[in-house]
Amino acid sequence: MITRTISQLAAMAGAESSGYVADLLIRGVCTDTRNLTPGSLFVPIRGLRFNGHQYVKDALERGAVAALWAQGEPDRPDHPAIIEVEDTLAALQRLAKEYRRQLAVSVIGITGSNGKTSTKDLLAALLSTTFRTHKTNGNLNNHLGVPLTLLGMDEETEIAVIEMGMSAIGEIAALSAIAGPDAAVITSVSEVHLGDLGTRDRIVQAKLELVQGLRPGGLLAYCGDYPQLVEGIDRVGYRGKTVSYGVQPSNDLHPIHWRADDNGFAFVLDEQVPEKFASPIHGRHQMVNALGAIAVARHLGVPEQLIREGLYDATLSGMRNEVVRVGRYLILNDTYKSNPSSVRAALQTLYDFRKPRRKIALLGDMVELGEESEQLHRSIGAELDPERIDLVITVGASGAYIAEEAARRFPGDRVVACADKEEAIARLNKEELDDSLLLIKGSRVLQLERIIEALRNKEAWSS
Repeated sequence: MITRTISQLAAMAGAESSGYVADLLIRGVCTDTRNLTPGSLFVPIRGLRFNGHQYVKDALERGAVAALWAQGEPDRPDHPAIIEVEDTLAALQRLAKEYRRQLAVSVIGITGSNGKTSTKDLLAALLSTTFRTHKTNGNLNNHLGVPLTLLGMDEETEIAVIEMGMSAIGEIAALSAIAGPDAAVITSVSEVHLGDLGTRDRIVQAKLELVQGLRPGGLLAYCGDYPQLVEGIDRVGYRGKTVSYGVQPSNDLHPIHWRADDNGFAFVLDEQVPEKFASPIHGRHQMVNALGAIAVARHLGVPEQLIREGLYDATLSGMRNEVVRVGRYLILNDTYKSNPSSVRAALQTLYDFRKPRRKIALLGDMVELGEESEQLHRSIGAELDPERIDLVITVGASGAYIAEEAARRFPGDRVVACADKEEAIARLNKEELDDSLLLIKGSRVLQLERIIEALRNKEAWSS
């Protein structure tokens, strides 16, 4: 993590330091007193419902050795290590941008409607076989998370894999300017941001902002299975180095043979000397994410054997195609978020499993889809395959549209619409789940992982 004197930090953030503590050493930056480490700089952030300046005094008492303070904020503490700035968020971002440029580090920026966190995890696993690698923790991928991730790098970091998210035009451009990526990955474009941006073209536009901060000689890797993304790259006239990846033969990097099943995925690339790559991670969409990671790892010079080893040993962040055993059945926990593209990918993973006798799909609301929400939910319901799913359970008012469409093709007793997760838990408690595979998929706001907790608790009491 960043280690500088208070005078150095003040200069990097665009402020004047307090006089007689100018040589005070600061290690690390924090914006939340709950995660504060002694010796760090506390940065108070103003939000719609909170003002971090209210916690500056508490942060200093808990061990922060300095704090930023926005000009004009009342009740400034009488403390010698207060750094006054015009805006604390802007100062934090400027500090991160400057720190990134002081280090001999290559930065990889990753964005996409789906798959960016998994691609980040896979790429970091591949790069860690060869380089001192730092990556975004969890999904700290916004205007606060990206600066904090950069400031969390050690001086010796050789490569940083930075995830970038957005909800509006201009946000990725700002993050890219801070991070200054040497390579960029765009994993996908889908309906996930329709509620915020309105059209698919604007979603593509927002994702392509990532290349604005790309350094000269950098690489843009993108999933060429999305025609709108390919067209968008042509439209913006990007002329730097590119590599496309995906399952379509038109991509620069694509498999000629592949499988995805209970044991994970494996594939052979269409190359002069075909090599087999394999991973115990489930989901053919994760195979596509792996292709993007391989493209960047090769660009950075990771040896092929280490790429294969890193891929096989990689692990993903939780609640993303996570297989959980509960007693004598399996749960496919994909509860982190949900949109039509990710639901289809999760369903394909469910279909690809061969061993469980019975397959159940529990699907919750997909939020932030804008005016197309009902139609998109109905389209998922119409696509559910009664030959490969034994029971469909939906959760939420929009999930009911999925159930309504599924009921047109499934026998009546095989589709159940529940108002909330409590009703879904009650319904599952009536099922004989042994030798089943239960997919649970829904948007983050529904917190459908609570269903897994309830099923685990029931199993613990009954065993």
